[in-house]
Amino acid sequence: MFRLIGKTNIDFIGVRKITFVISSVLIILGLIAVANVMMGTAAMGIDFTGGIIIQGNFDKPIDIGDLRSALSDGGFPEASTQQLNIVGAENSYLIRVKAVELSGGDQVAEGEEAQSGATMATMNKILDALKTAFPENQFNNDSPHVISPAVGESLRDQAKWAVIIAVLAILIYIWFRFDFRFGVAATVATFHDVLTVLGIFWVLQIEIDLLVITALLTLAGYSLTDSVVVFDRIRENLKLFRKKGDFVETINASINEVLSRTIVTSMVILFVVLTLLFFGGQVLHSFSLALAIGVVVGTYSSVFVASPIVVEWESRSPKRFKK
Repeated sequence: MFRLIGKTNIDFIGVRKITFVISSVLIILGLIAVANVMMGTAAMGIDFTGGIIIQGNFDKPIDIGDLRSALSDGGFPEASTQQLNIVGAENSYLIRVKAVELSGGDQVAEGEEAQSGATMATMNKILDALKTAFPENQFNNDSPHVISPAVGESLRDQAKWAVIIAVLAILIYIWFRFDFRFGVAATVATFHDVLTVLGIFWVLQIEIDLLVITALLTLAGYSLTDSVVVFDRIRENLKLFRKKGDFVETINASINEVLSRTIVTSMVILFVVLTLLFFGGQVLHSFSLALAIGVVVGTYSSVFVASPIVVEWESRSPKRFKK
């Protein structure tokens, strides 16, 4: 049977102190990112900050660079523009303007009625800027949509609880399937993966939106699956080698046995995600980038984080066996 990677005998557990240092740095970076998200100082998407989304089409073809220049000259230099491929509606574009960018802060006006008036004024200002820049190319405003800052804050809280509940569910599942120590190790590895992606996004100043949160939840499931594969082999070998070797050797042997499968699975998933990253368009860019980073980090954590945590716990509080 063909194997991409032949039989290996790598001492993964022997380098756990080095990988623990690396993982600690990644986790600290992620925690800083979470703190910035909670304080609202991180780069957040319009889903969480609130703002205006305008979807429409021009009568004639237009260069997206000219569209961005028109919005910038109209007072919206940070507006996000994106071309849409819609059958029957050529020359369609999506324009996003965050609440913090709306008309010099008019969106923070007190009172729901005042905010609504400021929002409509800003939307009209955007449309006027397009009309002025392209007098012979009418922009048809098909689908205006307003997300208030209150709704954005609510979505941010819901996203936070979605991630927390998902990780706790993973802990409970692994606890019942294996034991509590494995459950804690898998949960730490999952938090490690999610926090690493958040930390990298924070460093690169990439906006965190609902698609990124979706990617993080997907990543949590992938991290769990990867850890379960390794833990399953460890559980089988603990029964088989109970009288033949010590705990560390059994863990190392188990990781080496599933190494080829783990790498092949990760490479296949990574190939699909990279295809989305390079050819999926701007809409899926942050989503696919988060998954691409997460697949690499998730594979790393199942080998160098989850299993070593179980070993370290066992060495400090023996529960199974020694040589």
